[in-house]
Amino acid sequence: MTRLIIVRHGQSTYNIVRRIQGHLDESVLTQKGCDDAVEVGKALNNISFDAIYCSPLKRAKQTAEIIRGEIKANIDNTPPLQENHKIKEIHLPLWEGMLATEVQENFPEDYKIWKENPDKLRMLIQNGETTVEYFPILALYEQAKEFWQEILPLHQNQTILVVAHSCINRCLIQAANNISPAYMQHIQQSNCCINVLNFAGTGNLNEEKVQIESFNQIQHMGEKLPSLRPNHRGIRLLLVRHGETDWNQQSRYQGQIDIPLNVNGKSQSEKVAEFLKEVSIDKAFSSSLLRARETTEIILQHHQGVGLELNDGFKEIIHGLWQGKDEAEIELEFPGELQRWRETPEQLKMPDGESLEQVWQRTIAVYESILNSALNNKLNTVLIVAHGGTNQILLCHILGLSPEYFWSFRQSNCCLNIIDYPKGKEGSPVVQGTNITSYLTGSVLDKTVTGAL
Repeated sequence: MTRLIIVRHGQSTYNIVRRIQGHLDESVLTQKGCDDAVEVGKALNNISFDAIYCSPLKRAKQTAEIIRGEIKANIDNTPPLQENHKIKEIHLPLWEGMLATEVQENFPEDYKIWKENPDKLRMLIQNGETTVEYFPILALYEQAKEFWQEILPLHQNQTILVVAHSCINRCLIQAANNISPAYMQHIQQSNCCINVLNFAGTGNLNEEKVQIESFNQIQHMGEKLPSLRPNHRGIRLLLVRHGETDWNQQSRYQGQIDIPLNVNGKSQSEKVAEFLKEVSIDKAFSSSLLRARETTEIILQHHQGVGLELNDGFKEIIHGLWQGKDEAEIELEFPGELQRWRETPEQLKMPDGESLEQVWQRTIAVYESILNSALNNKLNTVLIVAHGGTNQILLCHILGLSPEYFWSFRQSNCCLNIIDYPKGKEGSPVVQGTNITSYLTGSVLDKTVTGAL
C-alpha cells in the first residue's frame, strides 16, 4: 500500500481578508498559520515519511518547512523537501489579487459559475495578439493527474507527505478517485487540514484502487467541527457508523443479523458522545438494527429531549447466505466471490441477499426523505447513525460516484462524517470531513478495527 498524507497550507495574510491568491506569491503565513502548522507537525511526528513534496509558493513551502521541522525533531532520517510545480494552486489570472467581494461585483456571472459549476468557468486570456480560452478547474484537474502519474511509480508502498493548497488538494483527491471536477466545490479543505489516501500500490494511476481513509481532519488544531460557510442558512448532518461488535472484531458478516455492541463498541460510542457533547443536535435518526440504535442512544445521553427516529431504510446490506460467516468460511463455500465483492461490488449479488443497487436505492430514498423533512422544518443539525455500507453509499451519492466506487470511502466503527447544505434546498452539499476517528485513537491515522459489514 502507498499512503499519501495531504495537507493544506496554514492561514495566510490573503486568507484572512479573503483575497484571491492563485499563483500570486505575495502572501505569507499569519501567526495562527504558523502555530497551526506546528500542530500538524506534532500530529505527524511519529510517522516515517519516504518523501515530502510541497508547492513552491511561499505559503505552502513555509507550512511544509515548519511541519518537517517538527517531524525531524522526532525522526532523524526525515527526507528533504522537494518543490513540485504540479501542486501549485489554481491559476485564476483575471481574479488574482482581488478581494472575493470585488470578484463577485465585477464578474457576477463568472463568480456564480465558479461557485455552482466550477468546471465550466472559462477565462479569455490575451497571449500576444491571440485570445486563448482557458478553463482553470479543468486545467488544474489535469495538473493533479500529471502529479499522480509522476510520483506514484517512484514511491510504491511508501508513505508520502504533500503540502499544497485548497483547490489543488481537492483536485488531487478527486482525480485519484475519479470524482468529477464538477464536484470541486462539494468538498472542503480547511487551513492546515490533514487528508489520508491509501493507494493499492501498483504505481499506475489508471489501475490503482484508491481509498479515502480520512478527509479534512482539523481536530489536531483543537477544533472539533469545521466552521460553517459564510451566510450558512441550511443544515449540517453528522453521519456516524455504529460502534464495534464482536462480529466486526472477527470479520464475520453481520448484514441484518441483530448483533449488539461489544464492550469496545460501547466505549467508542461514549467517546463519540463526549466529542459531540457540546454540539447542538436538533433530531437523530438511526438504523433500526441494535448496534446502530445502541450507538445513537449513548450519543444522545448528553442531548436530553432530542427525538430519535428508527428507520429500516438505513439497515445494512442483506448479505444473505454470507451472514454469520467469517471470510475464511465464505471463501471455502463460495470460492472467488469475496474477491469479486472487493473488486467489482456493483456486479455481485450475494446468494439470497441484496444487490448493491438495491441497497443503494433504499438508502438514498430514506436519506432524501430525511433531508427534505429536516430542511422543511428548518433544523440546524441532524445526527444519523447507520452502517459501513450505507454510509459509503451516501458519500458516493453526494459526490456523484456510481456503485463501482463503493469502496472509495473508509468507514470505521464510530467514525464521524460531516456534510453541510449551506444554502439549503437551493444549493449543493459540502462534505466537510469523512471517517474522523482521532477522538477514538488519538492519531490522525485510523487505527480502529477494519471488520466486515
